Amino acid sequence: MNGDAAYPVSVRSLLPVETLDLVFESLARSELLPVLRSNSLFHRVGARVLYRSLIDLQPTQAVDLLKTVAHSDLYASYVRHVEFDWRTSVLTANFLRLLNRALRRLKFLLTLTLEFPTTDDTGGTASVLNGCTFSLRSFTTSIRCDPTLVRFLETQNDIIDLCLRGINYIETVPLPPEALPQLSHFRTVLSWPTLIANFIRGRPVEGVSMSVYQQEIHSALDALLLSSKPIKRLTLMPFEATDPISLLSAIASRLPWLEALHLVVLSVRFHAPFMQDVLIEMGCSLSPFEYLKYLTFMAPCTGSVDDEDVVVEVWHKACPTLKTIILPGGVMWALTNGKWVSWNDET
Repeated sequence: MNGDAAYPVSVRSLLPVETLDLVFESLARSELLPVLRSNSLFHRVGARVLYRSLIDLQPTQAVDLLKTVAHSDLYASYVRHVEFDWRTSVLTANFLRLLNRALRRLKFLLTLTLEFPTTDDTGGTASVLNGCTFSLRSFTTSIRCDPTLVRFLETQNDIIDLCLRGINYIETVPLPPEALPQLSHFRTVLSWPTLIANFIRGRPVEGVSMSVYQQEIHSALDALLLSSKPIKRLTLMPFEATDPISLLSAIASRLPWLEALHLVVLSVRFHAPFMQDVLIEMGCSLSPFEYLKYLTFMAPCTGSVDDEDVVVEVWHKACPTLKTIILPGGVMWALTNGKWVSWNDET
């Protein structure tokens, strides 16, 4: 249905507004700006496209858009997706107040990413969320998990995907049991088992990505058992030297129902001949998995691992449910018509 009937005949389009919307979405931001100046109809449709997703912006561009949104309910009503990255910027109190004014106008925002400098004490930056009334589906931030951030999260009943990238303390502010009732994917960087347990306990979390210190791995894995649903997807990256064989065994003993597992061990460099032995031995730890389909193991390796197909066959024999495997070389192996084929073979 054409939505431009309210406009004078001279500025009406032969195309429906919905079609114009699709056309304008294919334009780059620099190409879209002149369109907004064409006529009132194009301005209205183009502005809706321009402000729908505020992403991939330079800091100066982001500030200009924030100033516009902070003074316009119309433009603010178009915004659904925001990604602001100020990790390399110097933030002032005036800027944080401007950001807060703009965010409070975004009543229909669904996805929000806020990255602040991690070299500063970012605890005070959570104040930019005070007074916000939007209901997010996805939230990513480097803000520390302080009382202000927790109070904000208590208001977010629709968040499905949460990523906390801040440098958090060992002791964390308790999250009320009724908060984040829809949370299903949780990602955290530089956090402790106490924080992981705080956000997973009693919530329907099925996918987790976490980076942990070696001495905290077992406690972090135990925290995953607090979810009200079985964890199906896990990405784990230890910060320190970790034996991949014992690590895999620790995961399998706690989470035998995993469907996807991605292990990234960057702190140990293996020599190719030794890596081959490690990979073969890791197969013994795969048998407890009953539903595992997708397995990735990444680790630095000097030289290339010979006979990856042998490793793949050993892993599949130990875990028959496997469908795809990615080994340290980065090549993906897939089970096709009963035979393991590498991506390199297909190309």
